Amino acid sequence: MKVFTSITDWQSYRAGLQQQPLGFVPTMGALHQGHLSLVEASRKQDALTIVSIFINPKQFDESADFEAYPNNYQADLEKLENAGVDAVLMPDAAQIYPDNYRFKVTESDFSRRLCGAQRPGHFDGVLTVVMRLLNLVRPDSAYFGEKDYQQLQLIRDMTSAFFMPVNIVACATVRETDGLAMSSRNQHLDETSRAQAASLYMALKHSRTASEARQVLIGKGFDVDYVEDITNRRLAAARLGNTRLIDNVEI
Repeated sequence: MKVFTSITDWQSYRAGLQQQPLGFVPTMGALHQGHLSLVEASRKQDALTIVSIFINPKQFDESADFEAYPNNYQADLEKLENAGVDAVLMPDAAQIYPDNYRFKVTESDFSRRLCGAQRPGHFDGVLTVVMRLLNLVRPDSAYFGEKDYQQLQLIRDMTSAFFMPVNIVACATVRETDGLAMSSRNQHLDETSRAQAASLYMALKHSRTASEARQVLIGKGFDVDYVEDITNRRLAAARLGNTRLIDNVEI
């Protein structure tokens, strides 16, 4: 597995690749089985699988969240090598944002709802870094989990709007045995909160309406940001202590 910390070195490597299907999994590290399921999907479909690890400072609306984001690059690289990844791109912020974030992608509708209503500027940061990474990697397919469903939809719409020649592949949410969606944020839950956390999925799945799901979650001790039904999805964000969890189910 090749590891690139220099964008210039990466670009030289990318220019030498033959025309063969290339899959891409962008991550912020702190890898778990959910990320590895995206790698597995790419390896089944593509000749080469590339993963990026970049903790994107521009999508954090609070600096404390950015500073607290888990960072264990060595463990992440071991997981990726064991998973059969061909190359990893690990640039720093100065390389990703040589313009000091002067140019960015802003979506003016769906990004203002749900998580966007609670986290101003978050999706500007997400869409901007994804566009930059897609332009660097130039994959045939890029893989994203359905857990971050609003993000997935926005990335699909962005690549379509800008005529970007990449297939955005949605992969099912990977869950713990009790239903909790796997997330790097889960490690911030204490024992009591971790026991409560599975109620998020259960409330979304078994409630008849979004309003009923909200009341169930409040009764379980969650501080609910939102629960909404949009087309065939019920989406929610709720907090247990300082940990914000998101999830969605098909309805």
